[in-house]
Amino acid sequence: MSNPDLERAVELIAGASTVGLVCHVEPDGDALGSLLGLHHLCRAHDKLSVASWPEPFLVAPHYAFLPGLEDCTKPADFPSEPDVMVTFDCGSFDRLNELAVPARRAAARGRLVVLDHHRTNACYGSVNVIDPGAAATAVLVRQLAAGLGWALTRDAALCLYTGLVTDTGRFQYDATSPDVFRLAAELSGFDLPISSMSRQLFEEHRFCYLKLIADCLGRAELDTDLGFVATWVSAEDLESYGVAIQETEGLIDLVRRAKEADVACVLKETVGGVRVSLRSVGTVDVSEVAAGFGGGGHAFAAGFVASDSIASVLADVRTAVAAQRRSGS
Repeated sequence: MSNPDLERAVELIAGASTVGLVCHVEPDGDALGSLLGLHHLCRAHDKLSVASWPEPFLVAPHYAFLPGLEDCTKPADFPSEPDVMVTFDCGSFDRLNELAVPARRAAARGRLVVLDHHRTNACYGSVNVIDPGAAATAVLVRQLAAGLGWALTRDAALCLYTGLVTDTGRFQYDATSPDVFRLAAELSGFDLPISSMSRQLFEEHRFCYLKLIADCLGRAELDTDLGFVATWVSAEDLESYGVAIQETEGLIDLVRRAKEADVACVLKETVGGVRVSLRSVGTVDVSEVAAGFGGGGHAFAAGFVASDSIASVLADVRTAVAAQRRSGS
């Protein structure tokens, strides 16, 4: 290893008696896969670990096959001061909600490791292993395991593959490099059920979800002058169709297919506010757009949470996208 931050993370974890592992609220495939991947590795190499994420302590149904979910700890039961804490795919304390309390304590003791590949990360850890060039946080977990001298297990490989395949969009995003394919080859060499995993991750949905997205796509708005397409999911939609917010994670990937737009937006009404997902396939840096609302992410995939109405937030996003186009021209 040539990364001093990664080397320091290895030292902290190797010398820890207990390791607390946490990822962001409403975890996606990379956050969960990275968290569980290191959780399996800790246990396989006799390192006591506990894994959690904030309330609601739920995962989207397409991640239910991930091994180790049943061994995770509710945030209320997470230790107040593990010897070392590690966060995954999380840009700031705010995204940890109630788990920010033990994370802040760990940071104050110089015992908080942050693993992330988002360039908008606030570097809130004692040790910040941030690599915007990495295709997924799962890549950094694999590097960490190598530094620790920990051999992979099949369960860890399955979880890390999930993180890799989801954050590269099935190996189609710009971050997909020869190194990504080499890592995928290594992980898939553990006899992973690639076909069934891919179906559950990307293709399998309840019929009620299909009915909901039919309504969402039917109301989608296209602004050809702005190159912008958007739709939304209301709390009423979720209740009417009996769909959980976690099931709607892939909706943005349908909306972004509009040929006439290079920026896509999906807004979802939740108890905590309007959650906004942004995607770009052109020159607009949506991480800059999201940052203007207190969010962040990648140049081509970002998001934030707002407290206004869907209509008001959508109008503000349109304005911000137009401003970003002008500043980038």
